[in-house]
Amino acid sequence: MTTNDVSLTHALPPSAAEASRYRSLLAAARGLVQCDAAALLQLEGDVLRPMAVDGLSDETLGRQFPVAAHPRFARLLDSPRGLRFAHDCGLPDPYDGLIAGQPGILPVHDCMGAPLRLRGIPWGLLTLDALEPHTFDAVSPAQVEALVALVEAGVEAVQTIREMEARAAREQAVAHALRAGRGAPRELLGSSAAMKQLYSEIETVAVSDLTVLLLGETGVGKDLVAQRLHARSRRSEQPLVQVNCAALPEALADSELFGHKRGAFTGAMHDRDGKFEIADGGTLFLDEVGELPLSVQAKLLRVLQSGEVQRPGSDRTLKVDVRVIAATNRDLPAAIAQGRFRADLYHRLSVYPLVVAPLRERGRDVLALAGGFLEENQHRLGARNLRLSPASKSALLAHVWPGNVRELEHVISRASLRAVREQPRGARWTAIEPRHLALESSVVGAPADLRRKAVSLPAEGQVPPVAVRSTLREATLAFQRAWLDEMLTRHQGHLANAAREAGMDRSNFHRTLRKLGLLQADDADARNQSGANL
Repeated sequence: MTTNDVSLTHALPPSAAEASRYRSLLAAARGLVQCDAAALLQLEGDVLRPMAVDGLSDETLGRQFPVAAHPRFARLLDSPRGLRFAHDCGLPDPYDGLIAGQPGILPVHDCMGAPLRLRGIPWGLLTLDALEPHTFDAVSPAQVEALVALVEAGVEAVQTIREMEARAAREQAVAHALRAGRGAPRELLGSSAAMKQLYSEIETVAVSDLTVLLLGETGVGKDLVAQRLHARSRRSEQPLVQVNCAALPEALADSELFGHKRGAFTGAMHDRDGKFEIADGGTLFLDEVGELPLSVQAKLLRVLQSGEVQRPGSDRTLKVDVRVIAATNRDLPAAIAQGRFRADLYHRLSVYPLVVAPLRERGRDVLALAGGFLEENQHRLGARNLRLSPASKSALLAHVWPGNVRELEHVISRASLRAVREQPRGARWTAIEPRHLALESSVVGAPADLRRKAVSLPAEGQVPPVAVRSTLREATLAFQRAWLDEMLTRHQGHLANAAREAGMDRSNFHRTLRKLGLLQADDADARNQSGANL
């Protein structure tokens, strides 16, 4: 361990186990030298803080002793092998009135002490005190030297245990991060032009340490892009640590990202490594970064600028080497204009922006993805040869997929369960039919009777009249436009209620309405306000 390592760790407050070890050490010291009280004080800058006391009141543990204000302590720190003060020494004694178990406030009449060093670095002081003068007359310099050696060895043992525990905790956190990053069996799939362009961009930026900002709608697979970026980087053998910023309560976001020092806040019972420390040498993936509170955004900006992390409750900084990948489905420039996101942080994160295309723009990739999900469900359900019928393939290709790949995964999971339940025993394959997919339910998210009331759906297998004079995609869009228009009418223009019934994320719902020409960007607020007043 280097000198810097010692200085970073020795000033942390002791845990309950450490305090017990220090008290045992003092008890052993009092067994060698008879006295009324002993104390172990740690030097933090220009202040001595009691780590353990034996024979002094508990009040002592709550005190801090500035060296400049206590000349006896200053002289002990400057002495090479320790000092004994005469009983009539005129220097004020810091422990007067602090001896435990006394009926009154009594002065200390005999005291001695010595400086302690840890691995060649000043660590603090050992002090011994007695109420009776001449108590230490018989203590020889050799005994003091042996006592100091014993206490220094004990302090080093406590420090070594702390370092081993901290190292084990970090290795456990790193191992957990590695398992989480490597345990995902899925890979990016697709051969569409949009995906080929994405693959090319990933290969370009992965080998660098540039910060990447992944942009795209909910459910497009930004997490898989982050995994691919990490796997093709020079950091691939180091941890990929993922943080869901949307799931972080503001009160805990600091601790989660930057760690904390024991006692930094109520409930902080132990020192904790933050995600930046755990990802040191590797990659940190900040998913849904647009959801971070402004207070945390400012601290994140400082880390990106300096590469230094400061734990809450600590005045020290740690240098970290972390490659950051961030992702969001928010319109960050709009959030900046509304004062909800920092412009300087946005520019720090978007050094290399990557846009992940929505599923509706990936063409036949939907079938490759569906095949992967079918394989997963086949093993999970113990089914044989789950297969899409030709009609189901057409239905999947025609669907707009407002929920993107995540919606496709859920549709395939539900369809597989329905198809397996209907399949007779001994069948060589299980066919997924359009009725199993129930894509009209997926689009509108409403009960069947409401769907029939809103739009007269064609019977299964029947081609809607509009499809005869247009492409399949145009027919699908026409169907969605009619249904959504009816839904808006039914909810009297209240977008939030309509989105909730549709089972869609509100931002995706707005985007779909604008794409279908049912909503102008400047009248969304007006319609929501109108609906809210009803």
